[in-house]
Amino acid sequence: MILYHPLRGTPMTANRTLIGNKCANVIKAYSEFAQIPLRNAFDVFYKSNLYIEIINGISDMHCRSDGYLAEELQIEVGNNR
Repeated sequence: MILYHPLRGTPMTANRTLIGNKCANVIKAYSEFAQIPLRNAFDVFYKSNLYIEIINGISDMHCRSDGYLAEELQIEVGNNR
């Protein structure tokens, strides 16, 4: 996966394992935060804009904490209702 540095516009390479672990940790954090089953959190996350931002390296979302991203996901879900 090729990401681009936000200020320089130069390509960066994100480790797929890092991204996969980040996604798993965000799903777990969101499940606990929203008090929903992991399966439901899984579905919400993979259908979200946040997931797209993480895998595409937008705003270095993969560098942010799992708790922060879980809260961002909750905000996104709340705005879509």
